[in-house]
Amino acid sequence: MVNFVIMSPKGIKQILCIEDEPEMIDLIRLILNRRGFEVKGANGGIEGLEMIRQDPPDLVLLDLMMPDMDGWEVYQQMKADEKTRDIPVIVVTAKAQSIDRVLGLHIAKVDDYISKPFSPQELLASVDRVLSKKSEA
Repeated sequence: MVNFVIMSPKGIKQILCIEDEPEMIDLIRLILNRRGFEVKGANGGIEGLEMIRQDPPDLVLLDLMMPDMDGWEVYQQMKADEKTRDIPVIVVTAKAQSIDRVLGLHIAKVDDYISKPFSPQELLASVDRVLSKKSEA
């Protein structure tokens, strides 16, 4: 396997993981740090939105079911804000039914949708695909 670091104009690609389970943030950080990404964690939707507005990341990994503000609310607020609307979003959720996936990908137009539990390869492939698509745009 080839390891490489994806660089952005500001250096290493920044990924923000908005998730209410600290263990899941740690797991995602472990997987993506090995590939050269910098992963920050936000404990819930409200903290996540504040972090996005203060220092916009290159990509957001977004859980849907969180107690303070659900992921769809976070996503709507991001897309309504001129400064954050172009940040790609990958939904990472336990909502694995096909209707949820269709709603996410085709109605809400998220960039990708990953169901928990996921494999490290699935997460890495999704992140690489979404960031490649963004750099081509």
